[in-house]
Amino acid sequence: MSGRKSIVVGMSTCNIAAGAEEVHDFLAERVAAGLDADLLVTGCFGMCFAEPQVRIVDADGASRLYANVNRMRIEKIVAEDVLGGKPVDKWLVKLDEGEGQKLWGKQKRIVLANCGAIDPEKIDDYLARDGYKALEKVLRANDRMAVIQEITASGLRGRGGAGFSTGMKWKFAYGYENPKKYVVCNADEGDPGAFMDRTTLESDPHAVLEGMAIGAFATGANEAYIYCRAEYPLAIKRLYIAIEQATARGFLGEKIFGSPFSFEIHVKEGAGAFVCGEETALMTSIEGRRGMPRVRPPFPAEAGLFGKPTTINNVETWANVPWIIRNGAAAFAAMGTEKSKGTKVFALAGKIKNGGLVEVPMGITLDEIIHEVGGGTGTKRQVKAVQMGGPSGGCVPRSLFGTKIDYDEVTKTGAIMGSGGMVVMDETTCMVDVARYFLNFTQLESCGKCTFCRIGTTRMLEILTRICDGKGVPEDIPALEDLAQQIKTTSLCGLGQTAPNPVLTTLRYFRDEYESHIFDKKCRAGKCRSLCSFRITEACTGCMVCAKNCPLDCISGEKKQLHVIDQAKCIRCGVCRDLCKFDAVVVG
Repeated sequence: MSGRKSIVVGMSTCNIAAGAEEVHDFLAERVAAGLDADLLVTGCFGMCFAEPQVRIVDADGASRLYANVNRMRIEKIVAEDVLGGKPVDKWLVKLDEGEGQKLWGKQKRIVLANCGAIDPEKIDDYLARDGYKALEKVLRANDRMAVIQEITASGLRGRGGAGFSTGMKWKFAYGYENPKKYVVCNADEGDPGAFMDRTTLESDPHAVLEGMAIGAFATGANEAYIYCRAEYPLAIKRLYIAIEQATARGFLGEKIFGSPFSFEIHVKEGAGAFVCGEETALMTSIEGRRGMPRVRPPFPAEAGLFGKPTTINNVETWANVPWIIRNGAAAFAAMGTEKSKGTKVFALAGKIKNGGLVEVPMGITLDEIIHEVGGGTGTKRQVKAVQMGGPSGGCVPRSLFGTKIDYDEVTKTGAIMGSGGMVVMDETTCMVDVARYFLNFTQLESCGKCTFCRIGTTRMLEILTRICDGKGVPEDIPALEDLAQQIKTTSLCGLGQTAPNPVLTTLRYFRDEYESHIFDKKCRAGKCRSLCSFRITEACTGCMVCAKNCPLDCISGEKKQLHVIDQAKCIRCGVCRDLCKFDAVVVG
């Protein structure tokens, strides 16, 4: 502590997108002009729905967090709080009461513990929070198998999607004798609606580096790659800074902590191909070739990167490791369910009030995450379903929101845990259109190596497009089911094996919507333009919001009078329904 106040600005990609740079620049000018305060930066607090955020820290350590800060607000915060000593109560985030308590009360932060708490570009901040003590602990003990046993006992499973035991994976790599081994961090986060890895790398890169170093020591590796998509420039920048600082301090490089263990990390910038999230395709890309999956066995633990034994884990998995070593396997295993231990980070997106990142203990229900932590839709509309596991996951209906966050329980619904993306949908979401959207994504991202993945997804997309256009026929549903099974069973990698999941889960839980599209030529959700129309009911108050925002000026009516939609002009975009606060616009 410097003995004076600090002003900490969230400077993650999401904060910057919301205007944090303008806030930071204003504060920098004030400090340069003599404002008696330290100006600091940090990563993402997790509350992406209320960015930018600024924390004021008093000389005695007491702090307050402000949300939705803009240029006007920061001037008032500086004047009244920083200079006047009187917090601006109406903009404060109160984490211990009301909505703040609901948002934070059920969270348990391990991976995100430092996010929003440290400057990710200052290694001293990480060291002040026990950084690199776990690495020092394992190197002092110099017992590789003991580390593997500790990780195994913790019950940590891979957070990238498959959920394989991390300890078992490390043990396999340990068992293959080879003078050259690698560890790899999979940071190729390509799921729509997922940003867990990006935020972790931007906000706490040293936790990932430390976890990788521990894993390398345990498995006998001495070199590593972090495969991060180039669309994450801030994450990559901070990774390079962190690697340089850690090397300069002796936490990476030669003879770490005076031990025989030497370890170096490279960053490989990926081109943004979704298939490169698959481990064999990822390694092929690092090797300088087109990222395409290859046949297993041999598995990476035996012959991975450049043909050498390799251990691959994703960002969240690596970031859990230092905490487990510092606190012990039992502490980690005490959280969660019988087969799913610890915590899980989720990215809440879509029709959700508190969109952002949350970290909750395994075993919590979907309903608790979506309605309590996430706050539901934040509108009068109900949540209809949640898409879990990204484009290769599945749609879980509201009736199954009692499902616990557990690898096996989630799999029973037809979805997968995946890396942790949750896209929440409300009653205005057409599930056939959703299936089409996700299948369009995977069809475009297929590398084309497997025939059924390449051509089968194309045929399925054609069928779904036809149904959404009102041209579906009764034979379409069994054709979709047949193609889905063929693709799942004949594809080489996880992309093809899971690509049909959104179609299969929507057919399983929302089959009536498919039938309504095909037989009744109706889209009840009002999304498929060829199959719906809108009308304004007596609930209309004549506020004129719909008329003012209609892109084709096809809504007429006087103020405080019932409005009318000209059906001949209407393009069924749904803007009027989305903006109406009185639910007066309905699907006709």
